[in-house]
Amino acid sequence: MTDMATEKTGGVQAVSRALGLLKRLGAATEGQRVSDLAAQAGLAVSTTHRLLTTLEHSGFAHFEPTTSKWHVGHEAFAVGASYVQKRSYVAPALTYLRRLRDETRETANLGHLDDGHLVTLSQVESREIMRAISPPGGRVPATCSAMGKALLATWPDAQIAEFCDRHGFPTMTPRSVDDLPALMDQIKHIRAQGYAVDNEEHARGLRCLAAPVWGPDGDAVCAISVSAMMMRLTGELTEVVARRVVTAASELTEKIGGKRAKWPLPPEM
Repeated sequence: MTDMATEKTGGVQAVSRALGLLKRLGAATEGQRVSDLAAQAGLAVSTTHRLLTTLEHSGFAHFEPTTSKWHVGHEAFAVGASYVQKRSYVAPALTYLRRLRDETRETANLGHLDDGHLVTLSQVESREIMRAISPPGGRVPATCSAMGKALLATWPDAQIAEFCDRHGFPTMTPRSVDDLPALMDQIKHIRAQGYAVDNEEHARGLRCLAAPVWGPDGDAVCAISVSAMMMRLTGELTEVVARRVVTAASELTEKIGGKRAKWPLPPEM
C-alpha cells in the first residue's frame, strides 16, 4: 500500500511539473533553453529534459535543433483551440476586433472571467511599434482589468462583494484597486458611462477601455477592449475610442443573439 501511495504521489508531482513547464513554454514566444527552464522551475536539468521529452512524445512540446530551444507543440494548440471553440462568441468577435484595431490603430481584445481572473481569449494586435500586449491565454486579476471590471459591473452589488471576498484584491501596480469601496466607486462610473477604464492598473504606461457583451440568457458573457500606451490614448481620443468599443460590444451582442440588458445601468442596482 505504501509503495502504491508513493507511486501515486510521484505521478501527480510529475504531471504538475510537466504542466508547469508547458505553461512556461506558452509564455515564451521565442522558445526556451532547457537550462533556463530548469532554473525558472527550480528543477534539475536532467529532470526538466526528461519531462520535456515526455511532452514532446505526446506532441505538447517541440525541440528545435538549430536553436537548441523548446517550444509549445501542436497538441497544445489543439487543446487550446478546443477551449476557445466552445465559446460561440469568439469566432464572430474577430470581425469587430479587426475593425477596432483598424479604426484605432491599437490592440483589440476579447476576454471572459474565469475563477477570479480575466482571461484573454482572442486578440488583434496593433501595428504600432510600441504596443500593449497581454497575449491570448493570459490571466489577469479581474479587478486589475478593464474587461474584468466591465463584466463585474453587470453583476448585483452583493455578488460583486462575494466575488471580492472570495478572490481578494491582487495588485499588479501601485494603481491597482485594493479594496471594495474603491472598486465600487469605479463600478458606479462604469454603470453610468457604459464602459470600464484601466489606467495603469494592469501594467505601467497602459490604458485599456472595455465594454461587456451580452449572451442569449441576458448575462454578460465576455468583454471587448482596446488597449494602448497611455501617451497615445489621451484627452478626447479616450472618449472616441470608448464609444467605438461600446459599439463593437453592442454589435457582437446582436450577432450572437444576445439579450442586451439595460445599459448603462444606474449607479445603484
